[in-house]
This record gives sequence, structure tokens and C-alpha cells, in this order.
Amino acid sequence: MNFLAHAHLAGEAPALVVGGVVGDWIKGLLPAGLPEDLARGVALHRAIDAFAETHPAFRASRARVSPARRRYAGVLVDIFWDHLLARDWAQFRDDALGHYCAGVYRQIAARRVELPESAHHALDLMAAEDWLQSYAGLEGIADVLARMGRRARQPNPLAGAEVEFVADATGFEQDFRAWLPDAQCFVADWLRTR
Repeated sequence: MNFLAHAHLAGEAPALVVGGVVGDWIKGLLPAGLPEDLARGVALHRAIDAFAETHPAFRASRARVSPARRRYAGVLVDIFWDHLLARDWAQFRDDALGHYCAGVYRQIAARRVELPESAHHALDLMAAEDWLQSYAGLEGIADVLARMGRRARQPNPLAGAEVEFVADATGFEQDFRAWLPDAQCFVADWLRTR
């Protein structure tokens, strides 16, 4: 869900970026039929997810979500934090967001045949509709949430959930800014030891 954050945290190695973005579509034990370098990227994706789930800032953001949507709080926080990363991109990286996103899409396209076929359609849509860059605007995350709500098998309150962000944008931003440097340190340590 938080594709942009996973790509950003993966650094400059294309296989880690691709593995980070496609991690949600790879299930089961690794390497899961993937080349070793992509499997390492998926492993990093999973490690970041586990790190985030236990981080106090992530927990604080989850608690900001209203009880009516609390069941989906983790997903919402992922999306809200991607919005904050995209919105404030120039504060975190020197390259333009559009240029960066185009590079991520090229990296995915270059490894597409090595990725599970079940991910191809979504990855193609991601590039065609420029999901990563669309997160910069509130309307972009509203669109993501509406799409997710329609795809879910059961009725859910995801469509319109951007109001949760609007209700406490400053709080979500403070949590994200507390988490990101810790996540960057976590990733650096993980890469050094694996």
C-alpha cells in the first residue's frame, strides 16, 4: 500500500526498489520463485513493515483513526504517510518526484517478466495512472482509497477515509516525521547485516 515509502527507503539499488514496491504481491517463503536480488528487496519490504508495526509513531497514527475505521487503520496510515512523503518530497530528496517515479516505473518494467503474473495488471496500472506521484495530492489518496474500497470482498469504510487524515493532518505529519529517520536507520542496519 505504501509503495512510495518502500521505494524511497530501499535506496538506489534497482532490485531493492522493485522488490520493495512489489512486496505486497509476493506471498509465502522467499525466494518464492524470484531471483535472489528481487527476493532480497521483498525481504526488506517485509522487514520495514514489521519495523513500522512496532514503532511508537506508527501506533500513534493508528490511534488517530476513528473507531469506525480502526480495523483499517494500518492501511490508512500507510497511505497517509505516502501522501506526506510525496507532498513534501523536496524536503527528503533532491530529485523531482515525477522524475523519481518515472525511474521506479522503468525499473519495474525492466524486471516485469521476473515478477509474479498476478502482479502485472496492478503494476501496469500503477505506471499508467502514475499512482506514486498522485499521492502528493489529497485527491490522489482519495482515489486510492476509493479503488481499494471497491476491490475489497466485503463492505468497508475505505472510500472517503481521507477525512481521517484531514481531521488530524498535523498529528499524522508529526508521527511520520518521527518515524522516517528511524526507518532509514533501520534499513541501513538491515542492509549492513544481510
